Amino acid sequence: MAIPWLSALKVIPWGDVISHAPSVLEKARDLMTRKPAEAAPASMATPNAHDEVPSLGELKNRLLAANVQIDELQQRQTQLTQTVSELAEQNAALVSVVSGLRQTLRQVVLGLALAFVGLGAVAYTQFF
Repeated sequence: MAIPWLSALKVIPWGDVISHAPSVLEKARDLMTRKPAEAAPASMATPNAHDEVPSLGELKNRLLAANVQIDELQQRQTQLTQTVSELAEQNAALVSVVSGLRQTLRQVVLGLALAFVGLGAVAYTQFF
């Protein structure tokens, strides 16, 4: 089961992910700071199915239901923007950690290569 994950991780263009992480974080922060008033209000008018004039009570009920629905949508939007912002921050942190791990891996590989060369030199001087 680990093999597909490893192959999937190899396919990901990590350089692009790392280069785009700051802009994603910036856009998420802009989305969080954007005022709700910037959104253009959509028309709530619906055509009557029977061309009958609804009563005042029915209109009041529709208005109350629409207001409740708008409030729920605004709460969901706020939650989604917070989630996107948190994910962008986590992505930026992940990218920085992956970058650090890549650097550490390069250093370990270089150290191992130097150790093998050193062991080879010691073995050569001992046996030849």
